[in-house]
Amino acid sequence: MAELTFRFAKRGDVPLIFGFINELAEYEKLTDCLVTTEHDLDKWIFQKEKAEVLFVLEDGAEVGFVLFFSSFPAYIHGAGIYIEALYIKPAYRGKGYGKATFQKLAVIAFERGCSRIEWCCLDWNPTMEFYRAIGAEIMDDLTVCRFNRKGIELLAGKNDTN
Repeated sequence: MAELTFRFAKRGDVPLIFGFINELAEYEKLTDCLVTTEHDLDKWIFQKEKAEVLFVLEDGAEVGFVLFFSSFPAYIHGAGIYIEALYIKPAYRGKGYGKATFQKLAVIAFERGCSRIEWCCLDWNPTMEFYRAIGAEIMDDLTVCRFNRKGIELLAGKNDTN
């Protein structure tokens, strides 16, 4: 029986984090959107401490990861955890590691006094049924809205044409 454990990422793990992000981008068919670099990850995760990474390990080897950060829901008391990325390598799926990862995040959220855990999921992703099965509420009444970097620059009046 394989041993499942978790560990928080350390600064030397940046190449491993970057590798998982690349695998996730391939799985989600979003490699054309991938612009982050190892330098970016080091800066934002370890220098600025804006996010955290938890690795999923089978017998001491990293087989998945979750990248998350603190959120602050305006309408309820307390902070939350927002999952930006969660990925288990295909060969390790179906072993309960996804559920165990959510359980671990729930323990972290509980210990930190968080009021919720949230994430977005692509509509075509087959994990939607898994999320329902573990008790997640699928929010049909919300739509994700986003400004990308170019949109931020335009809105801030920082584009080259001004």
